[in-house]
Amino acid sequence: MASDRIESLIARMTVEEKVGQLGVFADMVRPFAPDVNPEANVRNAEQVLEQVRAGRVGSLFNGVGVEAGRRIQQVAVEQSRLGIPVILAADVIHGMRTVFPIPLGEAASFEPELARRTARATAVEATAAGIHWTYAPAVDIARDQRWGRGAEGAGEDVVLGCAFAAARVRGFQGEDLRADDALLATPKHFAAYGAVAGGMEYAQVDISPQTLRDVHLPPFKAAFDAGALAVMSAFNDINGVPASANHALLTGILRQEWGFPGVVVSDYTADMELVAHGYAADERDATAKAFLAGLDLSMQSGFYAEHLPALVESGQVPMALLDESVRRMLQLKEAIGLFDDPYRSLDPLREADGSPVAAHDALSREAARRSIVLLKNDRGLLPLRTRGQKIALIGPFGPDRDNIEGCWTLFGDKTRYVPLDSGLRAQLEDPASLEVVAGCALEAPLPGGIEQAVAAALRTDVVVLALGEPQQYSGEAQSRVEITLPPAQQALAEAVAMTGKPLVVLLRNGRALALQGAVRDAQAIAVSWYLGTQTGHAVADVLFGRYNPSARLPVSFPQVSGQQPFYYNHPRTGRPELPSMSEFKARWREIPNAPLYAFGHGLSYTTFAYGSPQLSAPQLEWNGQLRITTRVTNTGSVAGEEVVQLYVHDRVASRVRPVRELKAFTKIALAPGQSQSVTFHLDRQQLAFTGVDGQFRAESGLFDVWVCASSVSGEAVTFELLAPP
Repeated sequence: MASDRIESLIARMTVEEKVGQLGVFADMVRPFAPDVNPEANVRNAEQVLEQVRAGRVGSLFNGVGVEAGRRIQQVAVEQSRLGIPVILAADVIHGMRTVFPIPLGEAASFEPELARRTARATAVEATAAGIHWTYAPAVDIARDQRWGRGAEGAGEDVVLGCAFAAARVRGFQGEDLRADDALLATPKHFAAYGAVAGGMEYAQVDISPQTLRDVHLPPFKAAFDAGALAVMSAFNDINGVPASANHALLTGILRQEWGFPGVVVSDYTADMELVAHGYAADERDATAKAFLAGLDLSMQSGFYAEHLPALVESGQVPMALLDESVRRMLQLKEAIGLFDDPYRSLDPLREADGSPVAAHDALSREAARRSIVLLKNDRGLLPLRTRGQKIALIGPFGPDRDNIEGCWTLFGDKTRYVPLDSGLRAQLEDPASLEVVAGCALEAPLPGGIEQAVAAALRTDVVVLALGEPQQYSGEAQSRVEITLPPAQQALAEAVAMTGKPLVVLLRNGRALALQGAVRDAQAIAVSWYLGTQTGHAVADVLFGRYNPSARLPVSFPQVSGQQPFYYNHPRTGRPELPSMSEFKARWREIPNAPLYAFGHGLSYTTFAYGSPQLSAPQLEWNGQLRITTRVTNTGSVAGEEVVQLYVHDRVASRVRPVRELKAFTKIALAPGQSQSVTFHLDRQQLAFTGVDGQFRAESGLFDVWVCASSVSGEAVTFELLAPP
């Protein structure tokens, strides 16, 4: 039930004022890049303020700054007829002034609590800068690494995705939505955006209802269960119906089935794009179809302001339905305390206090090093020594400051970014023992670059090759055909490898990559993603052994690009990869039907041994719980952390089941020689799936279970789920 205050407002509002609350527009009063066109900005700011004064704007987005934010709110509260405050939003994805690792990289930590902490720090910084609401987290499951927006999510697995979705929501919003540092979260993009055909941005999604429900919807439900009160619709269609006008999705599942009480906001001009889809005939038709489907808020298109009043007057859109959307928007504002304190998160003293931002450097460094995945370390090349060893840092990312953030960082403080060369030198006893050579540009050769790189390699004991994707290669509208390194970087790697010097490849990337040639064959390989503010220090911590890497892959690294889409939890086939069948089986002619590096894979500077899983019983009662315990031992000579993973496989079911599915994970820390018993619990709900009839349920029968170090390791034990009594 809405409060008396909200019901009183709705009763007094004109249709135009109601529609105004459903409009989300760019914040031209305080644009984040104000120096681009100052004259135009002044003109645009006055136009926006006039719309606020007239009650035609419910929310502004992607602006920053307290002083101008107070001006916006003053106009809304003191000069508009009804005094309804404006809610100020922004794309604050993985950091504000302090930039943390891209979400995909942070998911590699397998530590949802780390994501909660970085989201909390982000909320503190964003609300200090006059922002109430973020369009994050992205919770899309990405099974095709050609799709650029996989960088914004948590990878290819549902259980991992759900854990990080919930953690980020809790971090952004904190414990009290009315607190000055609470930042409203918006899981996106609803839904199945990560399933676009061919990994092509904005493309179609042709998907079974069962896969939609079992793979792509659960992270959203986890985010809502964690308290999210807003959700953003996706650009794509689902089986021919655009998500932003999909009644079955926005009303049937979201409202009627899940009871979601919050608002649905379109992605940027998504309602406008219904015309381009060929789903709507014109602007009026697009407005009607989007709104009647359940899209509460229209972002930037202006379609609602232009056409909703006439649609209501004609009866095509019922007034009661308009009131419901307005009610939800006003309730959102009430939930964060804007009616009682319109100037919350608009405190000049808090904005001027830089101490919280400075304090976040330590968290940025911790998150970054916990996100680095060690893929390969032949003959123990890593860690490197901080003295008595000459090191060549070769590659375009060595001194680079422009490709540290990763996608979707609008407000990062670039003056604080630590590049690789600075981070490495800071930990070397003799900084002169590090020689830095670019060798090539990000996408093109440099005159004499390879010759200089080879000469540097020959003068040193070990080479660190800093290679990867330019930052612009991942994120929105950055689909790729070949998920490989740029040719100029690959050529550099091949030339340096010819020197015979030990090679450490340090990858900077926003997706899984298909590694080739000298890069693939390097003695050591580490994935560093885009790590944010403390990049150089965090990488140096790992390279020199100050931190023992503990991250694991949240996505499968393929052998070649042509394997995409590729994901570990694919269904079994009737012709599986079995030794007894040499040719007529599910395979590619050129390569094995296997990843280069599997989901869950990652090395440490120590080693771990797993005992056989012990079950509390050979059978799981229908309403019971099965306990699975495995003893894990650090068999190496240094302390380390291990991500212990639990997978299951349903042997026989009414729908073909995945070869393995992650069901639980935990990270443990062990001293050399130390052992620890790790216990997981399984119940029937964790074994359930959506059947051919659309019902979500488990089926009795035999299951394999692994407790292991990755999606391709470990020995299975078997249990039986008993039929209901």
